[in-house]
Amino acid sequence: MFGFLRRPLFRIVPDDTRIQFMKGRIAGLVVSAILSTASVILAFNPGLEKGIDFKGGIIMEARTPGPADLGQLRDAVSGLGLGDVGVQEFGDVSTVLIRLPVQGEEAATQQAVSRVRGALEQAAPGTRILRTEAVGNRVSAELFRGGLIALAVSLGAMLIYIWVRFEWQFAIGAIVTLILDTTKVVGFLAVTRLEFNLTTVAAILTIIGFGVNDKVVVYDRMRENLRKFKTMPLRELIDRSINETLNRTLGTSITLALSALPLALFGGETLSGFAWTMLFGIIVGTSSSIFIAAPILLFLGENRLRRGTEAPARPATQKPATQKPATQKPATQKPGTPRPAGAGTPTRQG
Repeated sequence: MFGFLRRPLFRIVPDDTRIQFMKGRIAGLVVSAILSTASVILAFNPGLEKGIDFKGGIIMEARTPGPADLGQLRDAVSGLGLGDVGVQEFGDVSTVLIRLPVQGEEAATQQAVSRVRGALEQAAPGTRILRTEAVGNRVSAELFRGGLIALAVSLGAMLIYIWVRFEWQFAIGAIVTLILDTTKVVGFLAVTRLEFNLTTVAAILTIIGFGVNDKVVVYDRMRENLRKFKTMPLRELIDRSINETLNRTLGTSITLALSALPLALFGGETLSGFAWTMLFGIIVGTSSSIFIAAPILLFLGENRLRRGTEAPARPATQKPATQKPATQKPATQKPGTPRPAGAGTPTRQG
């Protein structure tokens, strides 16, 4: 009665899918190289929009009694002579976010916060300060350095893990793909002008972990098929492995994307940067497992991963050739059977 429950009710792709992904391996690698190169260039010019964590400065979140007049508030704060001041709506129409550059020592920072509070009170009486954050130059430099170290350590740990678990061809393919994925995410941040802060670094680290998990699943199936189909060409075997894990790959990516999409749409300014970075990283990580990691493995392992299976195959073809003379020996003796009859008479005479 419930036999239909033994199989999934929904499949993203049919079980018998036989897409030849490796036909597009050259195009995938070329497009990836172009996008990663452009991303690196954009990361330096115009550069990333660093948040307060990495740039330093003061952030104040304020709420006005009614809808905020951004122009009036900006004029009131800009007249204080505190440098380049930014005022923007944050979440709803009555909440604003005010950004100030670094003011120097702690005493100067506190004085600047007090002056901004007074200016906001004069421009919009009843305004409340919800939070205030201040990061100095030295602290922001340390945070930026720590974020880069975290990314480097993450990539190194993934390299060691894959190198120990798989052959070196798999490890190189995975690490090169992760580096390319990371550069594309950085390019996405440079194009969209999303803030590059500690929250964004957390998103990039999450993307790296997701990418490694996705590639390990595909690599596991490839290694299993290498043992199962010992004579299958590597290109065909890679296509078969990707098709066999395609449902799992797409299902995991769609599930993670559906969980990040509400944060991007309704999470506010605090979480939107993290969520949009995650969504872009999911798309890049899923596609790179098919069109980057797999072609790199094909190029590196085409003449190496099959080396151990070709040697035992040769004796198998030579054995029938050595057995043929053995089958021909009885055939040469049969026509000689009448001769021993004439040769037998001398033996009788003796």
